[in-house]
Amino acid sequence: MTPQLQQAIKLLQLSNLEVAEFVEEELERNPMLERGEADEDRRREPGEDGAAADGAPAAGDDIDSAPSPDSVELSSADTLPSDGETPLDTSYTDVWDDETAISGPSQPSAGLSDLAGGGRSSDFSDPDFSLEATLSDTKSLREHLTEQLNVELHDPADRMIGMHLIDLLDESGWIAGDLAGVSDQLGCDQARVEAVLDRMQRFEPSGIFARSLSECLALQLREQDRFDPAMEALVDNLELLANRDVDALLKLCGIDEEDLSDMVAEIRSLNPKPALDYEHEVTHPVTPDILMRPNRDGGWMIELNPETLPRVLVNNDYYASVSRDARSKKEKEYIAEQIQSANWLVKSLHQRATTILKVASEIVRQQDAFFARGVEHLRPLVLRDIAEAIEMHESTVSRVTTNKYIASPRGLFELKFFFTSAIASTGGGEAHSAEAVRHRIRSLIDEEDAKSVLSDDRIVEILRADGIEIARRTVAKYREAMKIPSSVQRRRLKSKPL
Repeated sequence: MTPQLQQAIKLLQLSNLEVAEFVEEELERNPMLERGEADEDRRREPGEDGAAADGAPAAGDDIDSAPSPDSVELSSADTLPSDGETPLDTSYTDVWDDETAISGPSQPSAGLSDLAGGGRSSDFSDPDFSLEATLSDTKSLREHLTEQLNVELHDPADRMIGMHLIDLLDESGWIAGDLAGVSDQLGCDQARVEAVLDRMQRFEPSGIFARSLSECLALQLREQDRFDPAMEALVDNLELLANRDVDALLKLCGIDEEDLSDMVAEIRSLNPKPALDYEHEVTHPVTPDILMRPNRDGGWMIELNPETLPRVLVNNDYYASVSRDARSKKEKEYIAEQIQSANWLVKSLHQRATTILKVASEIVRQQDAFFARGVEHLRPLVLRDIAEAIEMHESTVSRVTTNKYIASPRGLFELKFFFTSAIASTGGGEAHSAEAVRHRIRSLIDEEDAKSVLSDDRIVEILRADGIEIARRTVAKYREAMKIPSSVQRRRLKSKPL
């Protein structure tokens, strides 16, 4: 790949904070660049008014002639129907031109080489560039909980609820918000939110996601298998313990003073604020890259967040001035390098903005039912679905959806979060969510007769008859993940007399 394509790809996968950091460095390094104004009428490109010298490449007419990529309006007719009909055909074209077309998954090199020799390279592998170099290497609480969430919860809707619950944690690790607010925002029953919370209260650190001090202590005691009726009575009456009302506690718990002393010592050994072990966590401000709001006449308006769009221009006045005064070959080479670097940075930023908007618009179109009706209508989606719709490569879509966030009426989400696993349909129809298939497998096993235990092969046959295309090894993997014994073990267990 050319250094210019490397730059475009690198910019595409960076977060908005990293892009802003890189642009700041380029403004300091490259004298041909200047900060752009919000007013697009003040935008200047090399080549206008005869400013560019012979041999200095222009940013390209595709930037000037292209419409502003700041927003896209999706009417209700553009969105996918909820019954899973064939997606509408779109005529998006790839932002990469013929010279820089991506024909397959690409792995960018570690950094950019100099564009024309001399000067500091725009090297993305430079340790001074990376914002992460200044952060702690220790895993944050959010990362720790998200990893457990991805392992323990398989349903995409439950994972989305779980991410909202993580966002509700205060600095102590307790739930600070109202569960009714989560169910209202995501459009699901509060009972489902509470069921997800119940599963997440078993995460590490012990006591996390409690809604009160009593619940926090109870969660830790349950994990230690010490939450017997006497301990439960003590935890439910912490105000008596605070008031040192020993007689009342002895009566409520039905124990003697020695047992009470041991139980109080156990409670004092617990951690009432489990998140404090992660107080070193660095707070990452999340600024959305895409803003989404409903249109008055239906559909959605999707636009790029102007706060995350770095505006840089090529300083043609300065370029023309130094070009006239350059005398030596070295000076001319340096000027040519800087103007070329400036051109490609402006073009790469434009391509990045256009690509993010295209991908985000297609995700919204495909997940319209979720945004309109709630989390239970989240549809299975993979990178290939978006890539085919907008005629880009999957690797490009993958880069765009990493560390890019959309602010929607349902909340703030990373674009990658909308990609959920799916099982293909045997008839070529709508795909089945992986969680729905797991539920079907468990139901079949729960309903099996002791004299006719279902093998994994037999389960595959039943699922395929129901229109679910699945391999035997996948059935075995799902069964083991749900901690369901094999058919041989189940037959042995069910044959034993009670």
